[in-house]
Amino acid sequence: MQKVKRKLPDWFKVKFPAGENFHELKEKFSKASLNTVCEEAACPNIADCWDRKTATFMILGDTCTRACSYCNVKTGWPGFVDKSEPYRLATTIKEMDLNYVVITSVDRDDLEDAGSEIFAKSIQEIKKLSKNIKVEVLTPDFNGSKELLKKVVDAGPHVMNHNIETVRRVFKKVRPKGDYDLSLNFLSDSKKINPNLPTKSGMMVGLGETKNEIFDTMKDLIDHNCDLLTVGQYLRPSKKHHPIIKFYDPKEFTELQNVGMEMGFSHVAAGPLVRSSYHADEQHNAAVEKLINHSKS
Repeated sequence: MQKVKRKLPDWFKVKFPAGENFHELKEKFSKASLNTVCEEAACPNIADCWDRKTATFMILGDTCTRACSYCNVKTGWPGFVDKSEPYRLATTIKEMDLNYVVITSVDRDDLEDAGSEIFAKSIQEIKKLSKNIKVEVLTPDFNGSKELLKKVVDAGPHVMNHNIETVRRVFKKVRPKGDYDLSLNFLSDSKKINPNLPTKSGMMVGLGETKNEIFDTMKDLIDHNCDLLTVGQYLRPSKKHHPIIKFYDPKEFTELQNVGMEMGFSHVAAGPLVRSSYHADEQHNAAVEKLINHSKS
């Protein structure tokens, strides 16, 4: 796929990966037959996260059944499910002595359970082998099934994450097989199943939305009991993908963060290079602290 030649603003600078934890994890990851979003997506925060001993894993293969116009993951009808993946994932995480992990996946509309069983088993296996680790799951929408969602929530993740990705007006242009309201309800349903489970969502900016539409989306998320939010700049993977309509500058991201906190999120991470798992451990701690303080009041 041909790369898009573009000049990025000056604020898109990432320090060269370094640090003892980073190099140790890189060596261990190279020996494990697992997909990490950190490396596969060339995440700009890889050095920071790995040095904090946090990592994001992608389960259920590398082929997605949906074709979102911003995403560079290959699409198709995967079919195969590796039943041993949860145990292999848990074993690798234990060997790496990680503190916090995010488990995500491609959409698996080809499966009757939409991949929920592998998510649930992954959470259970990880917690069984690593008693003190925190597990966040960033899941697809499971086609709106409350039964499948409950299966994952009941497995006991520490954070339930589902990305809204963009504002209502732009949503169908970039996520033709998704549903804005279904994604919102997914978050509120998670909270209904377990009121003490922190919920989280993420969105990209630069897809053609207005500032007021971003604020409206934040309000929608708050109204659906979302605790945590990440906001980052959309970067176009290739000429075949949705164009970048705007680059937001750091001051605008600070504004978005401040507005989000004023609206009532427990934590908002906003910045040009922020991605869904950015400082996930810090966000989890903020959500837990707010829940504790709320229970005392």
